[in-house]
Amino acid sequence: MYINITASETGNNKGSSGALVNYLEKENDLKNGKNSVSDYENWFNGVRNDIKRQEVRVKIDNNIAKLGRDDSKFFLINISPSQKELEHLFKQYGESGAKEKLKEFAVNVMDEYAKNFKRPSIHTNTDLLWFGKVENYRYYKYTDKEVKNGIKQKGNRKEGRQMHVQVIVSRKDMSNKVKLSPQNTSKGKNEKHSAKLGQFNRTEFKQSGEEIFDNLFKFERGLKDKFIYANVMKNGTPEQKTQMQMISELSTDISRDINIDSLTKGIADGVFANVTDMMTIAKDAGNGLLEILMEPTYESSQTDSVEEAEKRRRKKLQQSQGLSK
Repeated sequence: MYINITASETGNNKGSSGALVNYLEKENDLKNGKNSVSDYENWFNGVRNDIKRQEVRVKIDNNIAKLGRDDSKFFLINISPSQKELEHLFKQYGESGAKEKLKEFAVNVMDEYAKNFKRPSIHTNTDLLWFGKVENYRYYKYTDKEVKNGIKQKGNRKEGRQMHVQVIVSRKDMSNKVKLSPQNTSKGKNEKHSAKLGQFNRTEFKQSGEEIFDNLFKFERGLKDKFIYANVMKNGTPEQKTQMQMISELSTDISRDINIDSLTKGIADGVFANVTDMMTIAKDAGNGLLEILMEPTYESSQTDSVEEAEKRRRKKLQQSQGLSK
């Protein structure tokens, strides 16, 4: 699941939303006026499913009380399921059903967006001014490696299922009184600042979107497909990466008996000083096979390198996986 917050696909969110709204109408416009009432893709929010582009632009552009010329007026949230996630939806609900379920998912995501600010008057998506638009395709850009390598041309449609949702959300809440900015990433550490401008934890927001999808659609996600894994492997310390990699290599039979979610969260939060510390917690989960993994992993002799010690650890891990089969 890819969830990202940007200023705008058109590069400017300090003026009118008109350019962005028109850009997100591109699939309707590509039909060259051949649209019927049935094939026109309307905008939606948590209340309605029949919103036209003019209403989106007017309401976003008029919801800017006390915002200065250089202030952000709106934000774009990209909600893009993976190929595996889309396949899961299409298999369960068919194409038209998957589209409606994706809209339902987007409403839930916007609930989490609202709650993430931790403002007294902002609780659900209905406290926000926002509009979502389902897009069925993606197109190659000049920045894509396929275009740079001459394999594809800019504007070519990308292969596979590409259904996703784009959301325009106003900087101001529905009442046009409260400023809400996901650019404020204080995460509550600065109490005075958060009390005035709210707070926003982007990592927590992205994580919540993934969890909503899994719970809503009964999607079984492997550890390596989870946001928490990708985030640690990209941004974590070398020790955190080692710990996460080790957990990802546990066999299904072993991982079934320990709380993987708790361990991965602990790794992401930097709770464990080292692998041994982490595996002590895992061992307390009551799986005897983990005793194999509890043996020293990085205590090398004078003639052993860290790399050799790591090879021994991996060998023991493979042995433990063989025993569990």
